[in-house]
Amino acid sequence: MTDPKRHNHYIGGEWVAATAYSANINPSDLNDVIGEYAQADAAQVQTAIDAARAAFPAWSTSGIQARSDALDKVGSEILARKEELGTLLAREEGKTLPEAIGEVSRAGNIFKFFAGECLRLSGDYLPSVRPGVHVEVTREALGVVGLITPWNFPIAIPAWKIAPALAYGNCVVFKPADLVPGCAWALAEIISRAGFPAGVFNLVMGSGRVVGDAIVHSPKVDGVSFTGSVGVGRQIAINCVSRQAKVQLEMGGKNPQVILDDADLKQAVELAVQSAFYSTGQRCTASSRLIVTAGIHDKFVEAMAERMRSIKVGHALQAGIDIGPVVSRAQLDQDLGYIDIARNEGARLVAGGSLVTCDTEGYFLAPALFADSTADMRISREEVFGPVANIIKVADYEAALAMANDTEFGLSAGIATTSLKYANHFKRHSQAGMVMVNLPTAGVDYHVPFGGRKGSSYGSREQGRYAQEFYTVVKTSYIGS
Repeated sequence: MTDPKRHNHYIGGEWVAATAYSANINPSDLNDVIGEYAQADAAQVQTAIDAARAAFPAWSTSGIQARSDALDKVGSEILARKEELGTLLAREEGKTLPEAIGEVSRAGNIFKFFAGECLRLSGDYLPSVRPGVHVEVTREALGVVGLITPWNFPIAIPAWKIAPALAYGNCVVFKPADLVPGCAWALAEIISRAGFPAGVFNLVMGSGRVVGDAIVHSPKVDGVSFTGSVGVGRQIAINCVSRQAKVQLEMGGKNPQVILDDADLKQAVELAVQSAFYSTGQRCTASSRLIVTAGIHDKFVEAMAERMRSIKVGHALQAGIDIGPVVSRAQLDQDLGYIDIARNEGARLVAGGSLVTCDTEGYFLAPALFADSTADMRISREEVFGPVANIIKVADYEAALAMANDTEFGLSAGIATTSLKYANHFKRHSQAGMVMVNLPTAGVDYHVPFGGRKGSSYGSREQGRYAQEFYTVVKTSYIGS
């Protein structure tokens, strides 16, 4: 058996070795080592930050066509290699192969979208209130940005941070989640050949305690965009604000999916299954709270239990599988812990919740659905981040809306109804950044804003044209005649 291939950091236009490497293990098959990936120390992170700082003056004033061409080249290669990269993603994160290929395609389209945004930069030219004076309002690059991404979308989330950062003239120090470095390294390798000057893009892999902390605390980093846990995000905000660095956070969710009496039952069940359990429930937009009004409640519980019997759990690369493994042993233990908590709190297990045996050793869990739960249970209030959901029965729409908003989070919220009145009211009064009507709460487009309210998000929105709010600063110039 050959030793796993080693993958190095990309710093200042060079592939740089490390003193330590970490194995990347397939959660569908614990005997499958995808590769060994470099672990940076604080000194290597500082070298990457210095390289980005040195490259910034030239890159931030470079021609927009060159930026556009480089980003488009990245997008084209990602799309051309979507099956290969999708297979890598499925191996290291555990998404089913069709989902993984879909995520890769999304990443490619994100780069192509921002290749176009390079050519659509705009500002304002206004008359002053003073005669003979005019005003220009323009946007300039923020500077060196640290990008810290999670494990659940190992190529899409890096893409939606890296592409706008580069499009608007910033230089990047990118730290992927230590659990899934494979897609990040593959993306960096593509970027390394796309025509970006040395130092404009840098990849440093390793633990958050070392790499993330070095990025967040560096006075040479002008902004940090982070997606991950609430606790880490809040600490990043404190550190960045204390030194007046710009910060953007996408954190947790406890997303409600409301099912009203007038909903189409079959449609409601399908969107609830997709919201709660697809991608193994490992999405910040997943709906783990199914809030169901009294008139349809019993039928919905019965139909959900029946539908869940047909869900197939298995190896992410196996054809016909609906849900792959949980991403890691630690995450599996957390999921099982919450299943025990729900039982102990008095919720009734309707379906799933047990380990699944497959041909390979992996972290396979049958998705768990609870009924007879209440709003004060931990299962109703805390983010599990796994294939675990609970049903909460309420009297009517007004109670459902109140229950949906009764959370410290506010990322995504859904409603299943055939009533235009209730759909419009929910859109207006839901305390979430994104609202879905007769659609799963998970599943968003790349060309429109992404983000939430309350404890879910902090700072400006990601994706689409709204990305410029974080990656640029506004300058107002006055011109006299």
